[in-house]
Amino acid sequence: MTGKLEGRVAFITGAARGQGRAHAVRLARDGVDIIGVDICADIPSMNYPCGTWAELQQTADLVEKEGRRAVIGKADVRDQPALRAVFDEGYAAFGRVDIILANAGILRVGDSVDPQREWQDTIDILLTGTFNTVQVALPRLRAGGRGGSIVITSSSAGLKGTASEEPSAQAYTAAKRGLVGYMQVLATQYAAEMIRVNTIHPTGVVSGMTMNAAMQAAMAKADSNVSAMQNALPIPILQPEDIAGAVAYLVSDEATFITGTQWALDAGFTVR
Repeated sequence: MTGKLEGRVAFITGAARGQGRAHAVRLARDGVDIIGVDICADIPSMNYPCGTWAELQQTADLVEKEGRRAVIGKADVRDQPALRAVFDEGYAAFGRVDIILANAGILRVGDSVDPQREWQDTIDILLTGTFNTVQVALPRLRAGGRGGSIVITSSSAGLKGTASEEPSAQAYTAAKRGLVGYMQVLATQYAAEMIRVNTIHPTGVVSGMTMNAAMQAAMAKADSNVSAMQNALPIPILQPEDIAGAVAYLVSDEATFITGTQWALDAGFTVR
C-alpha cells in the first residue's frame, strides 16, 4: 500500500533514539526515505550518555523494515560542515528533500559541575544546532520548488518557564523559547514558497534524555526542578510515538495551510 507521503525525503537530527527514531519510523511507514544524523558520542558537560552509532544503525534498520531507505551519518549539530556532509550524502542518494526535522537536544538535570559550559553547550546544541540544521538543508528544499515542511522541536518549556537554579535547565528554557522566534521568522520568510514552518512543544517524553540515572536520581529526591514539570492530564510521561503522530500530520498535505504555529503536545502542562 502506498503511503500518504510516498516518495518524499526527510532530514532528521537526533535520529538515533527517542523522538528522532520515532519520527523516522513513522514517516517511513508513510512512504518517506530518511537522512538521519546523530552525534554518536557523549558530551562531557552532560551527565548521561548520548545516542550511539549502534542505535542510529538500529533506526536505519527499522526504516528499512518499513520498506524505505535510510542514509545515516555521525555529526554534532554544532558542527555545520560535518552536518552538511551527512546531508549531502543523503541528498546525493535521494535527489530531493521535502521535510526538515530539527530534533536534536540535550538537558542536564542535577548538580552543576561547570555552569558556564553546561549553559553554553545547551544553547549551542538546541539553538545554534537548529540553525545549522536548517542552513544545510533549506537551500535544497527551496530549490525543489515543491514547497515543504520544517518542524522544530521546542518543548513545553518553550511555552512556559519553570523555576530552576540549574544552568542547563535555564539555558534549555531560553533556547526552546528562542526557537519559537526563529520559527516565526522562517515561516514568514518562506511562506510565499509554500514552505511551512512550525514548532512542537512536547512535555516529558520517554528518551535517553529523560530515562537515565541522573534524571531518576533527581526524581527520587523530589527535586523541585523535576516536580515543576507535571502535566494537567494524569499522564506522567509521553511515548515518542505520540509525538511522531503529530509530526506526521504536520508534514502531510492535510496540514497544507498550517504554518507559524506552536503545537503544545504537553498533556496540559501549560494550563496547569
